[in-house]
Amino acid sequence: MTNVTVWYDGACPLCVREIGFLRRLDRRGRLVFVDVAPPDAAPSCPIDRGELLARFHAQEAGNPVVSGAAAFATVYRQIPALAPLGYLLAIPPIRWLADRAYRQFLKIRPRLQRWAS
Repeated sequence: MTNVTVWYDGACPLCVREIGFLRRLDRRGRLVFVDVAPPDAAPSCPIDRGELLARFHAQEAGNPVVSGAAAFATVYRQIPALAPLGYLLAIPPIRWLADRAYRQFLKIRPRLQRWAS
């Protein structure tokens, strides 16, 4: 069984909803969620806390930490209902397009967070 660690911003209403959705779908228990929002959070990750809060990150056991579309692909592949999307996002040109779209989403995320809270 492969475990994937997912770092997320627990102070972000959008992130909390997404993580709740993933938790419900993770019936195999392959995802480990780490909230890095508390200032005293001590994530077991080689990435700076500010960077973890700014962008979606995940790490499959034994592999490097990935972010953005690559992180979503890693996470989605662990959930049978989302696995096809995860494999699709693993294709380099599709991942590149998805990552560009994700970067655009990150620009409007603060406004969306205000609406979601």
